[in-house]
Amino acid sequence: MANLSDIAAMGAVPRYLLTSLAIPKTFSSTRIYELYGGLMKACRLHGVRLIGGDTSASKAGVFLSITLIGITAERRALFRHGARVGDRIYVTGTLGDSLAGLQLLSRSRGRTPRSARSLSAGLRESHRHFLVNRHLRPTARLAEGQWLNKARLATAAIDLSDGLSGDLRHICEESRVGAELDLGTLPVSPACRAYAEMHRVQAFQLALTGGEDYELLFTVSSKNQSTVERQARARGYRVTCIGTIRPQRFGIQMTSGDGEMRPVPMTSYEHFR
Repeated sequence: MANLSDIAAMGAVPRYLLTSLAIPKTFSSTRIYELYGGLMKACRLHGVRLIGGDTSASKAGVFLSITLIGITAERRALFRHGARVGDRIYVTGTLGDSLAGLQLLSRSRGRTPRSARSLSAGLRESHRHFLVNRHLRPTARLAEGQWLNKARLATAAIDLSDGLSGDLRHICEESRVGAELDLGTLPVSPACRAYAEMHRVQAFQLALTGGEDYELLFTVSSKNQSTVERQARARGYRVTCIGTIRPQRFGIQMTSGDGEMRPVPMTSYEHFR
């Protein structure tokens, strides 16, 4: 799903899967079939075919490398470098769910079922199931990406794999712009809000920090704002305007309910640090 989400962020259609697998002697053939069964369960949802790769022995653990190939019309793909001053900043879906689900799983690790349940006492079972499922089984927003690309509505796009505060920086750096976020508009699910209240944290902190939601973050020209929102409603897509692209010298800042402007903290996952 992470690889499918990368395809979605470029507005492309996924087609082929290549896997390179190295396995130790202790890894049974049954487990290999289960591994490929899981891979293909995700791929079949989007018509992706496994066309090759490589299999080898491993002296230690399992090594798995995945390559997905997608297609799009010539010279038609979404990139990170197209945002312009005045563009509106949008996200699909809701943010922070995967991080909340991960924290629920981490807190229950190594505990008995009864003690694990006590950690989330006060949180509805339906909320717990939703958050854990959002972490373990994310959804790639392929339909939304293809719509934005085909209709030429997005000026830049990226998927939220590392977290909003970090992935927005990628767009700003590539496009040489700044950004202003309105924290009050960040879309948070009822389950994530309930989790935040239970643990006495701000829901927007989960939304800013949490990676692996695999929602799309994209920018839209102000003249196309009403078109995007109208078409999204017609297609049943959830999109939320969360801010505006500013000049590079503005930096990346956020406003909260008190109206105060402050820099967006870098709380996302950073590779190689």
